Amino acid sequence: MRRALAGIALAVTSMVALSFLVPLALLVREQARDRVTTAAEQRAAALSPVLALTTRRADVQQAVAELGSADQLVVRLPDGGFVGTPHAPEEALDRAVRGRETLAVDTADGWAYLQPVVLRGDRVAVVEAYVPAADLTRGVTASWGVMALLAVGLVGGSVLVADRLGARVVRSSRGLKRASLALGSGDLGVRVEPDGPPELQEAGAAFNTMADRVVDLLAVERELVADLSHRLRTPLTALYLEADRMGATPSALRVTEAAGQLERELDSIIAAARTPLAAAQLAGTGAGTAKPCDVAEVVAMRLDFWSVLAAQQDRPFERSLTPRPAPVAFPEDDLAAVVDALIGNVFRHTPQGTRFVVRVERRDRHVRLTVDDAGPGVADPEAALTRGVSVGGSTGLGLDIVARAARTADGELTITRAPLGGARVTVSFALADARAAGDGDR
Repeated sequence: MRRALAGIALAVTSMVALSFLVPLALLVREQARDRVTTAAEQRAAALSPVLALTTRRADVQQAVAELGSADQLVVRLPDGGFVGTPHAPEEALDRAVRGRETLAVDTADGWAYLQPVVLRGDRVAVVEAYVPAADLTRGVTASWGVMALLAVGLVGGSVLVADRLGARVVRSSRGLKRASLALGSGDLGVRVEPDGPPELQEAGAAFNTMADRVVDLLAVERELVADLSHRLRTPLTALYLEADRMGATPSALRVTEAAGQLERELDSIIAAARTPLAAAQLAGTGAGTAKPCDVAEVVAMRLDFWSVLAAQQDRPFERSLTPRPAPVAFPEDDLAAVVDALIGNVFRHTPQGTRFVVRVERRDRHVRLTVDDAGPGVADPEAALTRGVSVGGSTGLGLDIVARAARTADGELTITRAPLGGARVTVSFALADARAAGDGDR
């Protein structure tokens, strides 16, 4: 923007300067010429009374010497002789004598003014006032130089002023841009100091208002999440009571374990929701430094949990876990939530007795977690990955949680058709050591 404003100022000021400079330069040249020609005409007119009194050569020479140099003032006497050296062409002199008219003639090396003087006896003498070419343009070059310097100074000053104004605008817009990027990256405390033109000041004030509103809305949302999570404690207490009534049976133990896990999840949600926004932001920025966990170990643990339900629903399943270490820089609880979301989708969206396969494979820089099933598959994978969009009667958040977790770990989520005939959901996570090496390279 600064360059554009400076260019506009340069173009406009240059055109204005030229529109005044060119006519003024021509006027200066004409004034210089008029000054010297007028002086020459006055010298010629001053010699006319002398010729009216006498035409003696000695007297005329004395008068010429008193009025000017012999090179610039010449007299053609009535007898054809000259006092001084003529510069005008012979034809012009004869024309002045015959026509008795005043002439101005441009010669090869200057300008000549011919003024006839009619004497007694119908005789005619001609006074020639000569101006060399150098005198016609004396002082013009210096005047043009001064005007050029003034024009350059005017143009340079306008460009400098435009650049300073542009710098102020650019500085304000860049500050607004940095604040917008910081707010978009999660820095909810960023604000701008309104500066620059009134429009940018209004934009800065609007940005601050928007940021304050975003903080207020997030605070309300977090309070709502905490309140909703807290309200779930009532049915959770009912589950505990039902488990107590069932006695020390395997089913009661499973219900108690599930209720305990649900209670721990609710506690973590309430704690996160009650955390101030600034602290939550700092915690979010440190997510990349979470303690590494092994994908195969977490998957094996969660498969043991889901195997009980699979046995009850007659769901055959296979597991294929890499024997090599597969550490990822991801919290174990979050990774367990990802595995539960993938396996839970199989149980929710396929009929009982549907087979599924879980694989964990280690690649050069990533770990791939694949869940295949023999169900109906996913008709619209793109819609299934859209947050809040349900393709099978669910909340539409499970796969979105998995996708965001994969992106956090420098991976990706894909949905394709499985060899079993159903859906294949593949999640990749960057290995902890590979991700650390990538951060070091950046």
